[in-house]
Amino acid sequence: MTAITQLSRSLKGSRVLVTGAASGMGRATAAVFASEGAQVAVTDYDADGARAVADELTAAGHQAQAWHLDVSDPAAIRQVTAEVAKAFGGLDILINNAGISGFSAIDDDQYDAVWSSCLAVLLTAQQQLVRAALPFLRQSAHPRIVNIASTEALGATAQNSPYAAAKAGVTGLTRALAVELGPEGITVNCICPGPIDTAMTAFVEPEHKQIFARRRTALRRYGSPEEVAQITVSLCLPASSYLTGAVIPVDGGLMARNA
Repeated sequence: MTAITQLSRSLKGSRVLVTGAASGMGRATAAVFASEGAQVAVTDYDADGARAVADELTAAGHQAQAWHLDVSDPAAIRQVTAEVAKAFGGLDILINNAGISGFSAIDDDQYDAVWSSCLAVLLTAQQQLVRAALPFLRQSAHPRIVNIASTEALGATAQNSPYAAAKAGVTGLTRALAVELGPEGITVNCICPGPIDTAMTAFVEPEHKQIFARRRTALRRYGSPEEVAQITVSLCLPASSYLTGAVIPVDGGLMARNA
C-alpha cells in the first residue's frame, strides 16, 4: 500500500543562511531552524551580536556559526555566502531578513539619503544575496528562499515611503523570482510581518502598542518574533514544495480588518 504521506517535514541537516540574525525576528528564525536540526549561519552587521547568538545556540547543542555581514556591501555578500557554503558543504535555504527602518517625510532634506539606504539594505541586498546563493541552491535537493518584507508593502504609513517602497519591491522581486526559478524547483516566498515586538518597535510606548493592536489587529495584540519565525521556517520544509510566489502577512489579522 502506498504511504498516505510521502513528503518530509524534517529540516535536520539543512544548511541555512539567515541575515540580520543577531536580534529580533532573525535571531528567532535562526533559533527555530537550529532547534529543528539545521546548520545555521548567523549573519549580521553586528558581529558581536551574531557571535553571541551562535554561541547561545551551540551551547544548547545546536549547529551554528557566526559571520559578520554588511548587506549593503556586495563584495561582502559574495564572500560570506561562499564561506558559508564552504563551511557547511553547501546551502539549502536563504532567509533575507536583514532590515532597517526608514521614516522620512517626502520634503525633508534627508529624504534622498533615507531612500538610498532603504533600497540598498531592504531590496538591492536581497537580490544580491539570491544571486550569490543561487549556484549553491541549485545543488540542493530542497532549495528555498524566503524574503522578509512588511505589511508596509501592502498598506503604508505616512512619512514611511522609502521603507514602504523598498518592501513593496521585495514582494515584486519575490513573485518574479518564483516564476523565473520555479522550473528549477527553487521556491521563493515572502513574509510580511505586521506589528511585532522587536527593537524596531521598542520606541513605541507599551500603552500605545496596546491601543493600536486593539484597534487594528484581529488578535488584538502585537506578535512575537518567534511567531513570525515559525511561519518562515514552515515555508522551508521539504514538504512545502508546491508553495511559491506567495506573499504571506503574519500580522495578527491587521490586513484582514476594515476597521
